[in-house]
Amino acid sequence: MDWTSIYLKTSNLNVFILGTGEVATRRANRFLDHGANVKLAGGNLDMGLSDKGAELCSVDDVDKLVEWADLVVVASGDEDLSEHVSEISGDKLINRADYPDKGNVIVPTSFSIGDVEISIFTNGKSPLMARQLRKKIQSIITDEDIIEIELQDYTRLRLKDVIEDQKERREYLYQIFENEKINDLVKNNQIDDAKIYIDNLIRGLNDT
Repeated sequence: MDWTSIYLKTSNLNVFILGTGEVATRRANRFLDHGANVKLAGGNLDMGLSDKGAELCSVDDVDKLVEWADLVVVASGDEDLSEHVSEISGDKLINRADYPDKGNVIVPTSFSIGDVEISIFTNGKSPLMARQLRKKIQSIITDEDIIEIELQDYTRLRLKDVIEDQKERREYLYQIFENEKINDLVKNNQIDDAKIYIDNLIRGLNDT
């Protein structure tokens, strides 16, 4: 398998998308929602994309658009133009929605639950199964899991104030994760009370 998962910071990233169809629109929405600057070349632009700040350009300007872009997305039915854009992209990041193996970036199916984002990639073997797996994963992640993530982040930041050693902080994080009192507060959605209890535990560490 030639691919490995990685997250790319997309705020203010310049993204050029060749195409304005369903796939191109889906890609554009995703990048716009994550703070990218998006320009598309093709036919009519979806009104929702315009409202988000996407710009529609002429296919005659693809060379300039590729030069402008940090990431190029090819999602057009015009094979000759797709190949041209792919060739002139050189070493740039490029996502080929038509032939993924011809690019160097995959945009997998993904979804968010709270601050958690989960991506699923089947190495191009089955987009359908990727959607089915997404449904299964969504069904087993609970509100308690999301609260636990928030509390772990809160605890980790608080522990940094009192414990310098990363390994020691990790041990305390495990202890807090398994603390029955905190787990009961999480089950009852008493987040503020859980944070107060955690604060008291950490203050106790400071006093030892």
